[in-house]
Amino acid sequence: MNLPQHIAIVMDGNGRWAERRKRPRSFGHQAGVKAARRIVEACVEQGVSALTLFAFSSENWARPPTEVNRLMDLFMRSLNREVEDLNTNGVRLSFIGDRGPFSEDLRAGMERSEALTRDNRRLRLSIAVNYGGRWDCVQAARRVATDVATGELTVEAIDEATLASHFCLSDLPPPDLLIRTGGEQRISNFLLWQIAYCELYFCDTLWPDFNAAELKRAIADFGCRQRRYGRTGRQAREAGGA
Repeated sequence: MNLPQHIAIVMDGNGRWAERRKRPRSFGHQAGVKAARRIVEACVEQGVSALTLFAFSSENWARPPTEVNRLMDLFMRSLNREVEDLNTNGVRLSFIGDRGPFSEDLRAGMERSEALTRDNRRLRLSIAVNYGGRWDCVQAARRVATDVATGELTVEAIDEATLASHFCLSDLPPPDLLIRTGGEQRISNFLLWQIAYCELYFCDTLWPDFNAAELKRAIADFGCRQRRYGRTGRQAREAGGA
């Protein structure tokens, strides 16, 4: 079966999952952390090389302050609790997004986790926090502009590869498969540059209920698709595409 080497997931549905059980939204976020742990383990078992999870978008700051505060607290506690297991299982952890608005303790925790797991090679786990695809485009453009201003780069030398090297996840191959749980069918400002040729998979399952079996279904669906990259179906088949 054609296996996606890089999977990205929009983990949607925590709040609705809790509301259906007449519990606070924070209860759903806690269940969502458990689901994330299951999927990390499943990706390791499946032989997936990279997993990128959309945990907190730059737009999520607009949520009620109490929910945001509980999310930050959960983030810190989960980070402290999970990083040792991730390290033991050969998972390299990294974070993408603007860390500026986070507390000093949380930023330090991210840096410690990245340093501890830096040499691991079994799975690259990237967590998008305070991340937005448009923000990523802006920061990439600023970096290129800085290189031009300092004379390290000429305007004529700017091409797709040059720009791509300044985006988050530039050291990874682009995602092959983007999964969104929770029934919504939109990208929500996630990895806008990186998913140009990504296969999209939407499912109604709320994130806390997403499990290894659901992941296998998504991977099986991916395996049935033909990735043409602008070619005809015949050309893709002749090139060995699915």
